[in-house]
Amino acid sequence: MADNNSTLETFRSFGPDQNRLRRQTIRPWIYPLTIKLFLVSVFALLSSSPYVGSDRSQKLASTFASVPKNVVPPKSHQFKIRTITSGVNLKNTSDLATIESAIGFLQRARKKFEDEGFEIQTVRIATQPFPEYLNGKTRREALADLKKIDELANANGVLLSIGPVITGDRHDPEFALWATQLLKETKNINFSVSVASPERGVHGQTALTAAEAIVAIAHTTPGGEGNFRFTAAANCVPGTPFFPVAYHQGPDAFSIGLESPGLLQEAFAEAKDIQAAKARLKSLLESALRPVEEMALGVARSEHRQYLGIDVSPAPSKEASIGSAIETLTRMPFGSASTLAACAAITDVLHSLSIKTCGYSGLMLPVLEDPVLAQRATEGRYTVRELLLYSSVCGTGLDVVPLAGDTPANELAALIRDVAALSTKLHKPLSARLFPVPGKKAGERAEFKNPFLTSSVVMKLD
Repeated sequence: MADNNSTLETFRSFGPDQNRLRRQTIRPWIYPLTIKLFLVSVFALLSSSPYVGSDRSQKLASTFASVPKNVVPPKSHQFKIRTITSGVNLKNTSDLATIESAIGFLQRARKKFEDEGFEIQTVRIATQPFPEYLNGKTRREALADLKKIDELANANGVLLSIGPVITGDRHDPEFALWATQLLKETKNINFSVSVASPERGVHGQTALTAAEAIVAIAHTTPGGEGNFRFTAAANCVPGTPFFPVAYHQGPDAFSIGLESPGLLQEAFAEAKDIQAAKARLKSLLESALRPVEEMALGVARSEHRQYLGIDVSPAPSKEASIGSAIETLTRMPFGSASTLAACAAITDVLHSLSIKTCGYSGLMLPVLEDPVLAQRATEGRYTVRELLLYSSVCGTGLDVVPLAGDTPANELAALIRDVAALSTKLHKPLSARLFPVPGKKAGERAEFKNPFLTSSVVMKLD
């Protein structure tokens, strides 16, 4: 320090010429000192960085490198689009050109939605009712053609529904064998039979045909999981995007299905009562779905395809539970006395939305696709009959309901007729996708290999 002080005093005693000489003299040592001070400051700054360890410099460099100029944050949404479903009319069972055209449309539509931040889980094709394009072939003769269609769809990541295979009211003892062959030879084809219609009411004989098929499928597919691709449909309208009930009528079109229990969960979390919850849900759904509708209308214009609407049914999954959303509203376990009122309240909102809707647009309660519903079934909090009761005020009927593997066809047929009668009386689409589990009795636990199904106890039929 003494040397530094004496240097400063000498500097003050110099005149102008001497100062100039002094600057020339001290410049060689003061600049290195300045550089050292700068380096010390930089080191201190780096030491205070949250990055520690040997990769600090790499992380720091990557942090700056990964922030390009004028970045627009990616859009995100609080729900998923479960499906974009394209409705087409096949000329015959070997009409691959129409399938290829639909696949191209779905790929373009998917990209447009994904570019706007929407997550698209699946894309699907639904045809007109299967008998309308058999063109004289028998169902057995058409199997080879259906296998080729399935291979084309599967290669492009597309699911396919051939619609109702039986549309009238008749007992068809050969249908069960054909259904098991179709499931054996294809991977992605879904199908149904009609068990009620506005013209005929309940199709009692077709209900028995459906029940026989359910039993046969349960015993010829691992874990009975083939019944995931088959349903008995009551008064279901064309244009429904959800499988396996989907089918098409009219010019080429498309519709959209959602996975949206998260929106319901958010709407109910802070609601003081059921009326406040309904108001909040309506506002939230309309705000969230309006951009979907605008996108869909744009796709319809550019692709020259009719837009049928959004099936606003909040389809659940293992990660998005409708059971949990209902419990958030009721503050009670699903199956408690408040459950029916909650189902009715949600359905009221779904029917009141100021957007174009299609399909079920009601509450879905698929036991084996929703972990909370499966858990409450395990706890014995509701029965099959109560599920049917909930269907009277909400959604889709009986969906992936696990039943004893030895349930006879006549008992399943009786249950299907109940669904059909309820559908006919209330003038609403319902379906019965029943799941007898081979080797399991009521009360026993069933496990499934299908990644979309959750484990649950087998439910009693009565």
